[in-house]
Amino acid sequence: MATIARRRLPVRSSVTSTPILYSRVWRGPTTQKAAIDITQSGRRSFINSTSFHEKKYTEAHEWIELSEDGKTATIGISTYAAKALGDVVYVELPTMDLEVNAGDAIGAVESVKSASDIYAPIGGKVIQANSVLEEKPGTINNGPEGEGWIAKIEIKKKDELDGLMDTEAYKKHTEE
Repeated sequence: MATIARRRLPVRSSVTSTPILYSRVWRGPTTQKAAIDITQSGRRSFINSTSFHEKKYTEAHEWIELSEDGKTATIGISTYAAKALGDVVYVELPTMDLEVNAGDAIGAVESVKSASDIYAPIGGKVIQANSVLEEKPGTINNGPEGEGWIAKIEIKKKDELDGLMDTEAYKKHTEE
């Protein structure tokens, strides 16, 4: 269901010097955000923005979410994987500046039940690891697709994301 938020925020347009009043922001079932702008002259223009990026998933149960800058992404394991592993007791994090290709092992997660490698969903360079997981590996169980993220990477090729599953396709994959 669509959510409509009403805002009246005066901002300056980079195209014209007249202030723009944002009247509505609509978020529909897609991952895009749209806004209707009304200028002082009464003209309406439609703006389409992809500033919100949907998570993508691999068959090996990793997720990746592109950041707003479109150059970096966050990687972690899915909620499904975290539940299957059980209580996580140790996380091996990737090293900084590690160059990876899609499918390369970048770390591991060990639980009371088993251990599993973490694979890079796409190629890139590791720019940050979630050091919280070294002291509190259970953070993955509490929020695997939130504060339990594994690493942030600088991506090589954005088009590699096209081969990954969206949320709906991943849900179907886990139900099989």
